[in-house]
Amino acid sequence: MTTIPHKARGESMDSIIAGRRPVMEALKAGTKIEKIVFLQGVQGGVINEIRSVAERNGVQMVFANKQDFRDLASNATTQGVVAIVQSKNFLELEDLTTIAEERGETGFLLVLDEIEDPQNLGALVRTAECTGVQGVIIPKHHSATVTSTVVKASAGATEYMAMAEVTNVVQTLDALKESGYWVIGMDMDGEKEYTEVDYSTPTAIVIGNEGKGIRRLVKEHCDQLVHIPLYGNIDSLNASVAGALVMYEVARQRRKETASESK
Repeated sequence: MTTIPHKARGESMDSIIAGRRPVMEALKAGTKIEKIVFLQGVQGGVINEIRSVAERNGVQMVFANKQDFRDLASNATTQGVVAIVQSKNFLELEDLTTIAEERGETGFLLVLDEIEDPQNLGALVRTAECTGVQGVIIPKHHSATVTSTVVKASAGATEYMAMAEVTNVVQTLDALKESGYWVIGMDMDGEKEYTEVDYSTPTAIVIGNEGKGIRRLVKEHCDQLVHIPLYGNIDSLNASVAGALVMYEVARQRRKETASESK
């Protein structure tokens, strides 16, 4: 192993995965990693595991002194290790809608309408991966995209989740409906509670901006708007929490239906 080469300094943060668990998940997911950079002297069980898997996969590993490591990842919580990777490979919308068929599953997609906080985006992708969502759709503009912060917040889930960037969310919803998806938007003025909807058909869940919620035109192109009941003094939930509740409700209903069919 060698000292970090000078050309690696100042790499775009968009091309860096920081932290022990996210780097380990990237390796396990087969992410195309150019090199893994360790802070000199860093040790630990996960670090040793990363080194072992990286060596087995033929991934270059280098060590950096404190100054070089700080130059490389000054704005990230690194835990002493970062992976320099190629940018996230976004798919086309058509690719996402075929995943369910390929897996023999009912369609389940997440559409994020201008989620701007990287932490929220990462948390939503993490929950999506855990609940069986087959793909996440984000706008190309006025939205957070997949950066090292998002990868970290997702605990590496971005390395497993199929994602698409789209220019027009409204047109995307129309395309999904033409493909047989029922489009359900989360909105505080939604007519039904989120638990009162049948999610057994192909479903696309729409989560809106942290402050403004779903945009008016996007709401108008949803098949149904649902709300989450609130019992305290605060009038809204964090976007990632609201998304987690509805995604787990979809998973709960489908798991219950599968269990009933198997009896």
